[in-house]
Amino acid sequence: MSAFEQGRIRPGDDGLANTAAEKLRSMIPAAGAIAYPFLLDAFHLAVSPADSPMSFGRLVLAALCLLAATAAPLLGLACAWWMTTAVPSSFELRARRLAYICIAAPPLFVLTGVGLGLLHIHVSDELVWVAGWSAACLYVLLAGEQERPVRSAAIAPSIAGWRVTHGVAAAVILLYVAFHLTNHLLGLLGPEVHAAVMKMGRVVYRSSVVEPILVALMLFQVAVGVRLAWRWSALPADAYRVFQIGSGVYLAAFIVTHLNSAFVSARAVHHIDTNWAWASGAPTGLIHDAWSIRLVPHYALGVFFVLAHLTSGLRGVLIAHGVATTLANRIWATGLAAGGLVAIAIMSGLCGVRI
Repeated sequence: MSAFEQGRIRPGDDGLANTAAEKLRSMIPAAGAIAYPFLLDAFHLAVSPADSPMSFGRLVLAALCLLAATAAPLLGLACAWWMTTAVPSSFELRARRLAYICIAAPPLFVLTGVGLGLLHIHVSDELVWVAGWSAACLYVLLAGEQERPVRSAAIAPSIAGWRVTHGVAAAVILLYVAFHLTNHLLGLLGPEVHAAVMKMGRVVYRSSVVEPILVALMLFQVAVGVRLAWRWSALPADAYRVFQIGSGVYLAAFIVTHLNSAFVSARAVHHIDTNWAWASGAPTGLIHDAWSIRLVPHYALGVFFVLAHLTSGLRGVLIAHGVATTLANRIWATGLAAGGLVAIAIMSGLCGVRI
């Protein structure tokens, strides 16, 4: 029995009922998502103006705000696991799926800002953000308490087939991801090194043959990944499965957002080269620009989750092929640690650190 089940009140023999307090507790991930842009605002206020000396107090405040903003999506991950039940009610299932969506708050906030700009809608993106999440919360809170039996994954061969296809496509995309992340790591040596390597890579991945295939594969992964996440999010899951679902939800939002920013906004509309200057928010930089600061958690968690999601998939493959679960779990944990270090290194480069 999960902690969520243990915390319920049993009013009688005819079933379980969630109290108002318990329903509100299930909205914690959404509260974190709503607070996300305001935490970034607080960080920006703490580090502004850029040319003034930073006191120790301001430095600590800035670090705490950025840490809280980056951790807010992880709250959704923890709550998705906490809310996992064997036979969820309509409310519980909606609340759990909302928790998964909250994990993707950073890319969704970037998508909101870029989307409003492309549509020439002159409304505060934070206002739209709060309204959207409030509507999502209302949708969840209005759900009923009746239980919704869910078919076992064992009798869903079509889902299993899509899962294999998802993994095969990921193996192909991994070639591009490995180059792309390595190229960004080289940014620690300077924009010139990054530009030189990127120029060589673009000969391949921006060719008239490879680029459409790569984009199609990315969109295919998003479509299949969302289908898998929707199915698996309704089933009982251990912490490893919850993490795999959550990281996949983040990546689906990240890919859509990144493709929209790079292909639609930068290349098609504004005719901007998506080079190092574009990624690092030059000339102001990611740290000191009020809009661009949202890219720091967006990029950092994107790097972490892409490596962590691949590692989660590898764990499943290893266990399926007879590798001891203990060893597979150690490989998974090592992959997560490596993903965190790579994310920190890349973001350090994008924020001006050089070696």
